[in-house]
Order: sequence, then structure tokens, then C-alpha cells
Amino acid sequence: MRRAAPALQRRRLRHPLKAGRRIQADLGRYVVGMSGASGAIYGVRLVGALASAGHEVYAVVSDAARITSRYELDAPLEDLLRGARVYSERDLDAPISSGSFRTDGMAIAPCSMRTLAAIAHGVEDNLLVRAAMVHLKERRRLILLVREAPLSTIHIENMLRASSAGAIVMPASPGFYGRPRTIEDLVDSVVGRVMDLLGVENSLARRWAGPDEGRFLDHQPPVAPGPLDRGRLRERVEH
Repeated sequence: MRRAAPALQRRRLRHPLKAGRRIQADLGRYVVGMSGASGAIYGVRLVGALASAGHEVYAVVSDAARITSRYELDAPLEDLLRGARVYSERDLDAPISSGSFRTDGMAIAPCSMRTLAAIAHGVEDNLLVRAAMVHLKERRRLILLVREAPLSTIHIENMLRASSAGAIVMPASPGFYGRPRTIEDLVDSVVGRVMDLLGVENSLARRWAGPDEGRFLDHQPPVAPGPLDRGRLRERVEH
């Protein structure tokens, strides 16, 4: 069997799908999509965490996501997505629309039911869906952080269809065993898991280790629940 070029071999070994889903500490190139579902903070936080770690980030934002962000974050997305190359859903000539542009994974956070349906049925009518379909056809990691409740049978069937095609469907459901005290803690518990699925090293959320290991890998004592703090969340997003 003919051996691949050395550079290609190294990249394959780095990829989260290879080497037993190894968490990679070196720098990568990631795509973050944002649809119009509630939860714009998830995409903003994910972009910020990836960019601050030195990763190359490409963000594609739907028109509906811009509207949602104005209601939820009181700021234009361009001001919140610093560190990323930001594209509109109409920029179909962007590099992320081609499989020849190599990436290490993509997450759509949040993922609306409309975007989920388009991916599940291959309706590539904008850059957000096209970039997702590129990751599926190239067998790259694709995480869909779905944000809807309750779910209809059609929603569930679309999730199954997308999962069968290779996507990872992840509900935006934060964990509470780490005793979150702020909205920021809740957001980070979800975004940290998305980064785990992308294969990116992070310490956004506390990691359970079991009762025999002091409960958490960070060995910090559990804290009592406190009030949700929108001020801290807004300060973290803006900086």
C-alpha cells in the first residue's frame, strides 16, 4: 500500500477522529457556526475560548443569529467575535465552503431546528449549512449544539438523520454536579464539553473524577449554589 506524504500523516494523527479521539494540545483550525436559536452566548464563548488559546477560528453567522444576539447580548456579533474571521451565511465563496480547505472540526453553537433540518436533508442553501456538509462529506468532526424544547417527532427524526450521517448531536444541557454559581459557569460547562468533542484541550468546566478521587480532577472543594450573575457573564464576553 502506498504511504501518504509525511505532512499528511502527521495531520491525520493529530485529528480528533484518529488516535482514539486524543485531546490535542497543539494549535488547529476550527469553524464555529451560529444560527438563530436562543443561546448566542454559546457561540461567542466558544469562539473566544478557541481564539484565546491561539487556534485559528472561522465563524459563519446567519442573519437570524445577528438578530438573536442583539436581544440576548446587547451588542453586534462582530464586536463579540474578535479573534475570528467572520463570514455571513451568504458568503458562499468563503474558504470553508470547500473540502480542499482543511480544518480540524466544526461546531454549530447554537444550532436551530431549521439549520438541523437543512443539514439532515442536505439543503446547502447558505454557507452555514454548506460548511457543515463539507465536514460530513470529508469525514471531519461536526458538533451540533441543538437548542430547542420541547422536541417534536420531526426534530428527533432530524437529529437521528444527522447523527447517522456522522454529526454529533449535543443538547445545550449544562451539568449541575460542579455546583455552578453563575450563568458563566453554566455556559462554560457546555462549551467545555463542545471543545472536548472537538479534541481541544481546555479547563472551562470542572471534571468529575468520582468520590474516591476527591470528586473533581481540579481538587477544588464544591461550592454552594449562588445567584446567577449576568454582570460577570457580560464582563467575560466583552473582554
